[in-house]
Amino acid sequence: MIICNAKIYTMNDDDNIIENGYVEYKNGKILRMGKGSPDNTGDEIIDAKGKSLFPGFIDAHTHLGLFTSGVGIEGEDFNEDSDPITPQLNAIDGVNPMDSAFEDARNAGISTVAVSPGSSNAICGSIIAIKTYGKRIDSMSLGNVGMKISLGENPKMTYIDKDSTPVTRMAIASLIREALNKAQKYMEDKESEENNPEFDAKCEALIPLLKGKIKAHFHCHRADDIFTAIRIAKEFNLQYVLIHCTEGHLIADELKKENATAVIGPIICDKSKPELANLTPKNSFILNSSGIEVSICTDHSEVPIQYLPLSAGIAIKHGLTFQEALKAVTKIPAKQLGLFERIGSIEKGKDADFVLFSTNPFEVMSSPDMVIINGDEV
Repeated sequence: MIICNAKIYTMNDDDNIIENGYVEYKNGKILRMGKGSPDNTGDEIIDAKGKSLFPGFIDAHTHLGLFTSGVGIEGEDFNEDSDPITPQLNAIDGVNPMDSAFEDARNAGISTVAVSPGSSNAICGSIIAIKTYGKRIDSMSLGNVGMKISLGENPKMTYIDKDSTPVTRMAIASLIREALNKAQKYMEDKESEENNPEFDAKCEALIPLLKGKIKAHFHCHRADDIFTAIRIAKEFNLQYVLIHCTEGHLIADELKKENATAVIGPIICDKSKPELANLTPKNSFILNSSGIEVSICTDHSEVPIQYLPLSAGIAIKHGLTFQEALKAVTKIPAKQLGLFERIGSIEKGKDADFVLFSTNPFEVMSSPDMVIINGDEV
């Protein structure tokens, strides 16, 4: 299959734009691409007629499929609030790919999302990256990409009603440290010849995080919670991403010193709780201007998944350039999820995930002309 006569936004390391080019793909992978027309035209041709071809959009923080649209409490599977420390939970076991929101995602040009357990717990569980097209979550999965860790009001207010720990920010941090310390000792005992510890599901789940195979995704809004996340990450030598980072714009200079990276959003929302008091749609612009890599998320279902492009448009309205906003829904989230070798740009060998637009994709009236995921027109 070949798409030709397209303006290709490659989003590769150089952010090259091919004004008139083609992409050939087969079996879900990009075979080759280039300027002009391909030499071999024996394959089926899609004539883009000068339209713009982008990598499939990516949302690095959602609860897609863990909160089934239009169902209510019966479809809520993202907050297991019976225990404040639940790293053994895995989002793959709760996602419902028949949720109509998956179709909404595809229709907006979103090909990949990270699905996270909710933020009621200090440690919530494993985050999975999935394609938005398919019937069976096992075949849609790109693997575990992170461990969700929550700071601030969500775990505090969840357990204060249960009359159990944690009810303060100090307790939240202490529980996280305790779990990580225990997992570290468990890992060391497993790797030693003398010790053979009894299986511990919580500790097992934290080993990939401690070994740097996945990142800590810290839910944090307030500046003090952001710094607690960084403090804990340093203590245990964790790779991390700051999720929400609502007051990041107030501490951008400090975050630059830390070489932090952030997933910003939801943008289309109100100040629904005290820790969102300093929410501003300028956040991504201010952080980006300070040299901090940011992606944009919906936090679906807080903001419906189909409004990811619109969220990027609002960020443009408040300072981001078009190219910076495009990075924030393609290559940057791919890198934050550790998946840039597969998704986030149009390059040879990567997944054939494309979205074709005849208009600016971030304008409210725009819709994709075509969406392709794993080489299939969806």
